[in-house]
Amino acid sequence: MNETAEIGHPEEEYRPENDQRKPPSIWSRLRVLATLVILALLVRSLVVAPFNIPSRSMTPTMLVGDYLFAAKWPYGYSRFSLPLPGLWPEGRLGGGRPERGDIVVFRSPADPDTSYVKRVIGLPGDRVRMSDGQLIINGERVPRTQVSDFEEPAEDAGDCPVIPLGSARLGSNADGQLTCFTPRYRETLPGGHSYFVLDAGDTTADTTQLFVVPEGHYFLMGDDRDRSADSRFPPEPGGGVGLVPEDYIIGRALVIFWSTDGSASWANPVSWFSAARWDRIGHGY
Repeated sequence: MNETAEIGHPEEEYRPENDQRKPPSIWSRLRVLATLVILALLVRSLVVAPFNIPSRSMTPTMLVGDYLFAAKWPYGYSRFSLPLPGLWPEGRLGGGRPERGDIVVFRSPADPDTSYVKRVIGLPGDRVRMSDGQLIINGERVPRTQVSDFEEPAEDAGDCPVIPLGSARLGSNADGQLTCFTPRYRETLPGGHSYFVLDAGDTTADTTQLFVVPEGHYFLMGDDRDRSADSRFPPEPGGGVGLVPEDYIIGRALVIFWSTDGSASWANPVSWFSAARWDRIGHGY
C-alpha cells in the first residue's frame, strides 16, 4: 500500500478567530521598551554619541551644520564621557590617550556643560607657541604649504569675515556668485598627521606666549586659526578653553552622519533634502 502525506481538511485551515494565542501583555511590551532604552543608553554612553558643529572654528575640516558621531572607546571613559558626570570619580578608565592631530570632543574647563570640538596640537610635556601665524612645537616650526583658497558662498559683505589688513577677500567665483576667499594651508604635524587650516590675516592669536603642556593636559586648536577660541586663550565661559585636562575629553571625532547648509525650513519637507550637503555625509576622521 502506498503511503501518502496527510492533508488537512479545508475547515482546519488557519483562521484568525481560531488563534488561541494570547496578545502580549502590557508588562511584556514595557520590558521590550525598557530593553531598547537601556541598549540605546549603553551605546550612547560607551560606544558613540552625536554632536553638531555650531561654529566655524574647525573650518575647513568641519563646517557649521555638520553632525558627527564621536567614538568614546579609543580613549577610555571619564566622568564627562559618561552620563551624570557628578556621580563618577576623577580619572580615566581603560583605553588609550589622544594622539597629536586627533579631533576630539570635550567639555570646556570653564563651562563643563558646553561641548567643544578641536584638534589635538600639544601633548603632555610639549612646548607650544604661535609666532606670526606659524605654529611651533618643541622649538620646531610645523611645516605648512599654501594651497588653493577656501571658498564660501556669501550673501553680502557681512558674510565674509574679512580682517583689516588681512588676506581674506570678497569676490566672485567661476560661476559669478558672491564668494568669500580665505587663504588655505596644508599643515603637517610631527608624526606626519596632515590637514588643512585657514589663515585670514594678522590677529592677536597669531603670536602667543610659550605654553608648556603639563601632565594629564592637552593643547587644542581649531583649524580656522583666526576664528577659534581655543587653548591659546584662558578658559572662560563662551571663550577660550586653556589647557584641557584629559578627564574633560569625551571622545574622538569618528564620522559625519548628516550635514545641512542651514537653508531648510521645517514647514517645507522638500527643503530638508535640498539643504543637505550629501557630499559630506559619511566623511570620516
